[in-house]
Amino acid sequence: MIYVLAALLPPLGLLLNGQPFSAIFNVLLIVFCAIFGLFFHILLLVPSAHAIIAVHMKREERRHREMVEAVRRYGPPPPYRY
Repeated sequence: MIYVLAALLPPLGLLLNGQPFSAIFNVLLIVFCAIFGLFFHILLLVPSAHAIIAVHMKREERRHREMVEAVRRYGPPPPYRY
């Protein structure tokens, strides 16, 4: 659901994902791309792409942090102990 929000309303999706500085950057990116997007239409997709990539990277970082914490707490999985 956060990916859909990031695609349709990029700054709001980034804010709800806990990335306020990326949201501010995205607003600036929207202004820049709205101006130059009149001539180069592909630029209108850049803010949404930035938000989707930023949300994905943040979720992967959280998943990695959880895995590292689980390995620290419980040790490596059984095949890797030897």
